[in-house]
Amino acid sequence: MDKSPDAFRTISEVADELDLPQHVLRFWETRFQQIKPMKRGGGRRYYRPEDVDLLKGIRHLLYDHGYTIKGVQKLLKANGNKFVAAIASGDLATVEALAASSNEEPQPPKVGVAEEDQIVGRAKAPAGRRFFSFGGGGGDDAEISIGKASVSKEDRALLQEALYDLLECKRLLDQVR
Repeated sequence: MDKSPDAFRTISEVADELDLPQHVLRFWETRFQQIKPMKRGGGRRYYRPEDVDLLKGIRHLLYDHGYTIKGVQKLLKANGNKFVAAIASGDLATVEALAASSNEEPQPPKVGVAEEDQIVGRAKAPAGRRFFSFGGGGGDDAEISIGKASVSKEDRALLQEALYDLLECKRLLDQVR
């Protein structure tokens, strides 16, 4: 017999649903203060549906998007539990609405800021170097002309983000070597 969607779940049910070992869920409880399952006699954990949605969001960000634990902690602190849960469910309208309500205007990633707890998706810009017109200053509002084609400001931002992702991948690979 299947449980109601509103029913509480045991740690083994949540671990099976998320395809994670139970010890990972216990570890996440120590790293994310937002995860607070109800504990009954003998220390048995029971997860509310909201807890399960939050765990799905955290799992999605950590495993599918390559965020670090500190990166997810920052997202939770800045945007709240509903934002992270909406990311996992793929509810883009809710994600955008929650992001807009928490920040009046979304802030672009800071370039050149020395942060050691970067998320994988946001690489640090190389200090003192520029790649094409990215990472430095000047000419932010103009279109880039490449031959007869030009790149819009939006496409330029996407290219810059892809470049930062590649730089972060390179940095991670260099650490492994």
